[in-house]
Amino acid sequence: MKTYAYARVSTRDQNLERQIAAFTEFGINLDCIYSDRKSGKDFDRSQYKRLMRKLKAGDLLVIKSIDRLGRNYDAIISEWSNITGHIGADILVLDMPLLDTRAKADTLVGKFISDIVLQVLSFVAENERDNIKARQAEGIRAAIARGVRFGRPSIKYTDAFLQVAFDYIDKRIDSRSALKLLGLRRDNFYYHIRKIKIMYARRF
Repeated sequence: MKTYAYARVSTRDQNLERQIAAFTEFGINLDCIYSDRKSGKDFDRSQYKRLMRKLKAGDLLVIKSIDRLGRNYDAIISEWSNITGHIGADILVLDMPLLDTRAKADTLVGKFISDIVLQVLSFVAENERDNIKARQAEGIRAAIARGVRFGRPSIKYTDAFLQVAFDYIDKRIDSRSALKLLGLRRDNFYYHIRKIKIMYARRF
């Protein structure tokens, strides 16, 4: 039997440390902790899929809270059933000790309580996701009403920058020379070249 853990946050600027610290305190090795920075609306997540390929019958999957597994009610219930039924692994939710399938809920009452807790928490997770989306939409509408503009601001290039870009586009210098003159990474350089070609389409 192996013990794995799964952590998730929705965006790149959110921190995984609190979840990972809880797992290491529980005694899980770092190489057995998988994490994604992606929305919980579905289970199309690279590290989660990798974990599912590792998980075997008799293993234990630990998560911090049910919403870290996902935020879609039907998907959570289905995935829980897949892990505990089809794969034959156990699940422990650290923030809700009632959700610990290792106990096997020998009595009908115990299983009934566990199922109710799972369904209630799954509903709460999806409901919170809907509330977040509603608050975001409301905030965007209010910002637009105040005149706030969304999207990437238009780029203003200096004459020196444009000269190097034009020299590269016109094949007077190669990409290595242009990168050195502009101090850009290759991916950023080509992004700006594409942008400049669009902005100055008539020139080309």
